[in-house]
Amino acid sequence: MATQFTKKNEISRNWLVVDAKDLNVGRLATNLATFLMGKHKPTYSPNIDTGDYVIVLNADKVSFSGNKWNDKVYHRHTGYVGGLKTRTAKEMLEKNPAEIVRLAVKGMLPKNKSLARRQLMKLKVYCGDKHPHAVQNPKAVSIKASGKVNA
Repeated sequence: MATQFTKKNEISRNWLVVDAKDLNVGRLATNLATFLMGKHKPTYSPNIDTGDYVIVLNADKVSFSGNKWNDKVYHRHTGYVGGLKTRTAKEMLEKNPAEIVRLAVKGMLPKNKSLARRQLMKLKVYCGDKHPHAVQNPKAVSIKASGKVNA
C-alpha cells in the first residue's frame, strides 16, 4: 500500500468562526494553529498548506493566567541602534488587542517563512463580535476553557 500525498487540487478549505471571549490565549492559540495547519483533517501533510480559514471574534476579551497581564512583555525592534521597543500585555490590550492573538498563533506555526506566512494569512482577528466574512458561510466552532473543541 502506497503512501497517499495530498495534491493542491484536492485541498478543500472551510471557514471557521471562534469566539475568544474569556479563553486563555495559549489554549486558544494552540487550537487556532491546529485549524490553520490542517492537522484536524485526515488529509494533513506537513509540507502543504491544507488548513482552513479561521475568524476570531472578541479578541479584546481574552485572558491570561496568573499575573501575565503585567509580567508578559512583547518586544519589537525598529531596525535602528537602540531601537528595542517593549510593551506589556496590558498595554498591548489597550493599543492593539488583535495583535496578542496573532502573535500567539504565529509562535505556534511552523518555523519557516513561506508556509507559516501563508497559514497566518488565513487568520482573521476582530475585536468585536462582527466580521465582514458572512458571504463565506463560516461554521461556528466552540473552544471550551479546558481546550476541548466542539464543532
